[in-house]
Amino acid sequence: MTDILTITKTEGRVKILHLTGTLDGETHTILLDAARQEHAAGARFLLVDLQGLEMITSAGLGALHNIYKLFTPLEEVEAWGKEKHGEPYKSAYFKLAAASTSVYYVLNIAGFLQNIPIYPDLDGALKSFPA
Repeated sequence: MTDILTITKTEGRVKILHLTGTLDGETHTILLDAARQEHAAGARFLLVDLQGLEMITSAGLGALHNIYKLFTPLEEVEAWGKEKHGEPYKSAYFKLAAASTSVYYVLNIAGFLQNIPIYPDLDGALKSFPA
């Protein structure tokens, strides 16, 4: 049985979604829907706090990938690719923070950390967003 995923929000220029529980095939739409609501409401910077996340599966990775695509302008990624020729693009709009060792490992092995910045804590992640 899957633990439920709960999301709490912190309002501000950078919206923060704090995750608790498991991000898997049964819960990934909860996160995706929350991110879509924030984007539709005008948010352009999103930080996902992974401190309370116990486990992430491939469905959870898919949700993070879709959120990355939602918040990161395609034109910017394409322009980066033309200018930097193969160097990985790091999103300035969508970031992660405070992952446990096991969640960090999954994100890293799946290649997510090439394009999505991750920070050890919320404070460092918040300070990294453009002014």
